[in-house]
Amino acid sequence: MSAVPASTHVALAPARAIKAWWQAAPFALVFLLFFLIPLALIAMVSMWNFNEYELIPAVTLRNYASIFEGCSHLTDNGDFCVTLSTYLSTLKFCLLVWAITLAIGFSVAYFLAFHVRSPGMQTLLFVLCTVPFWTSNVIRMISWVPLLGRNGLVNQGLVGLGLVDAPVEWLLFSNFSVVLAFVHLYTMFMIVPIFNSMMRIDRSLLEAASDAGASGWQTLWNVIVPLSRTGILIGSIFVITIVMGDFVTIGVMGGQQIASVGKIIQVQTSYLQFPLAAANAMILLAVVLMIIWGLTRLVDIRKEL
Repeated sequence: MSAVPASTHVALAPARAIKAWWQAAPFALVFLLFFLIPLALIAMVSMWNFNEYELIPAVTLRNYASIFEGCSHLTDNGDFCVTLSTYLSTLKFCLLVWAITLAIGFSVAYFLAFHVRSPGMQTLLFVLCTVPFWTSNVIRMISWVPLLGRNGLVNQGLVGLGLVDAPVEWLLFSNFSVVLAFVHLYTMFMIVPIFNSMMRIDRSLLEAASDAGASGWQTLWNVIVPLSRTGILIGSIFVITIVMGDFVTIGVMGGQQIASVGKIIQVQTSYLQFPLAAANAMILLAVVLMIIWGLTRLVDIRKEL
């Protein structure tokens, strides 16, 4: 066989590089048009000025300053300022929903991956988990109203069984109903990536752990959980990012009485305070990116995928 001249390799290298760039160009264009440019516009508008009648193109930090106005000290009642209180409330919902969806999602994924032997049954049960996603989020939220309302089925059942003397008021339009709706809506975002990670685990590792004398809990904690961490991380990012920016669920299930960052942005937009809403959106984006950065420090997704 004759050796390929070195000059041929040099000539082929630029051609391959150009071909790779052309392959990446459509994705880069979509990323540019639907993410980078809108984000740059929001950042630009967040530094504009405004009054009751018009937007005034300018470069000012007035909107950011007004958001954190009064946050350098506690209020007369010993509370945080409105902005910090709202972010703490949103983070509280985010943490609760993340913990509950992680527990449910991991349990369901574990059952499907390791206790359902038939691939056909796995597929059937997995499709059943996706059935709620065939309808609108708003419809699924509204379906809780006749169940949790003062005269709903749950209260009627509790009163009928004699467990309570009067209908329970906190079942609907409360923190409980908001968390319940979030879990109902977004648990599937945790199940799918964890299930995908568990299906990629080599079953011989479980057999080796059993042969070494490990109990079921030891195998779960030392083998399955570490090998499922990529799915856990991806599901956590999905749930956290969605809950942090959600305003529809909190508005409907909270009875318009519970504040969140997304709800504040929605209200500011409805009052045509676009620069103020854009500033809030940029701050929210920064907070979410910091949370995601912290999560990715735990697991390097690029190496695990």
